[in-house]
Amino acid sequence: MERKVILAVDDEKYNLEFISSIVEDENIEVLTAGDGEEGLIKAKENIPDLIILDVQMPKKDGFTTFMELKQDVKTQNIPVVMLTGIGEKRGIHFSKEEMGDFYGTEPNEYIEKPIDPEKLLKIILGLLDK
Repeated sequence: MERKVILAVDDEKYNLEFISSIVEDENIEVLTAGDGEEGLIKAKENIPDLIILDVQMPKKDGFTTFMELKQDVKTQNIPVVMLTGIGEKRGIHFSKEEMGDFYGTEPNEYIEKPIDPEKLLKIILGLLDK
């Protein structure tokens, strides 16, 4: 099986390590970026098979980064999983359908933190299999 590449974009180093640890036995390479700007650059340079994108980040938030990915021909077809802790921190809940209504396109998945590692792995493997 060809090695798949994931780009994980999150400003919390712990979350990047968490994502890497979830897929370490799956022949998946994990590239990381600490904010949306760096994430966009790495996405365009590497064209990963999947992008995992945090919502709240410095420089460029996940929503803005998501829209820029979807507007670029090179990156628009890459599946995106959005991760958010907003619901936990602020009580504001958002779904991928609401995001689709607002932005005109929706992510493949929208997951609230704290993240269940088994659920995230199942989502990752499912999206990489498509």
